[in-house]
Amino acid sequence: MFIVVYITAGNADEAKKIAYALVSNNLAACVNMHPINSVYVWGGKVEYDSEIAMFIKTTSDKFDEISDMVHSIHSYDLPCVISWEIKGDEDYLDWISGRVHKSD
Repeated sequence: MFIVVYITAGNADEAKKIAYALVSNNLAACVNMHPINSVYVWGGKVEYDSEIAMFIKTTSDKFDEISDMVHSIHSYDLPCVISWEIKGDEDYLDWISGRVHKSD
């Protein structure tokens, strides 16, 4: 099964560090990064922050490894690491599979 993992990071440098770790370890085929604004409750108060949203294209069997890696390098106490199943162009999905199941 193919999935997109959604992760937020506090800044572009942290997002880039996470993205490079995931791609270079064959856990993700591609990571898209976009600036976003987030409103959430943390520590009992409403926060408003600028963040970087990451969309990680991968396969479901890589989710636990991705989550473990993100938790090991992320600066947040509780990073957002969620996923949903995707369907798409067969050739593109084959490329994702080939990247994350590559043994270099």
